[in-house]
Amino acid sequence: MILKLIIDDQPREINVPDALLAEARDYFDQIDRDMDRGWQMGRDWIEAPDRIQRAQIVADRLLTAIETDNLKLGTLMAGYLLDRLPGVETVEPDIQGEIQNTRFDIGRQPQAAPVVSPAASKPTGAGLSKLEAMEQAGRDVTQVFKVGRGYRFSVFDRDTGTWMDAPLAPTEQEAGRLRQEAFKARYEALLAGG
Repeated sequence: MILKLIIDDQPREINVPDALLAEARDYFDQIDRDMDRGWQMGRDWIEAPDRIQRAQIVADRLLTAIETDNLKLGTLMAGYLLDRLPGVETVEPDIQGEIQNTRFDIGRQPQAAPVVSPAASKPTGAGLSKLEAMEQAGRDVTQVFKVGRGYRFSVFDRDTGTWMDAPLAPTEQEAGRLRQEAFKARYEALLAGG
């Protein structure tokens, strides 16, 4: 698989063999276990990094591997991103040291065979159950994170398959309020079948 990187407006590609993805899953799990204990992201300590924050941390390690010409580590970090962010096409690591500013372009994810679930047996047009909608909304709306002197969160746009950043809020409380509104809107849309 190919992971495209944009570093200082210069595109480059890393070829990650499919065999490496399969063989390195234990290593990827170890990376996740390390991050389970929390991680320093720029000036902020993140107690429990979410999926996007983990990918931003790994993208920062990938940037370091490229800068130090460590091809093996770079390939492993690219493999982690391809494994943990299905559909990721392009990574643009922040070169100023603000890990939270790293961006990902996630294309359409391959459609898996449908799984029969209680939600699947609902009439056409029905949404998810309350619990399913709550869980999915939690995956589609990230936690608030610090960016420079402001705060924001990201929302997954299912139509384009990309993460969209919310506007920068001056305080964590304001970003939290905006995030709650976005979460509620996503939850209600999922209940309604959107």
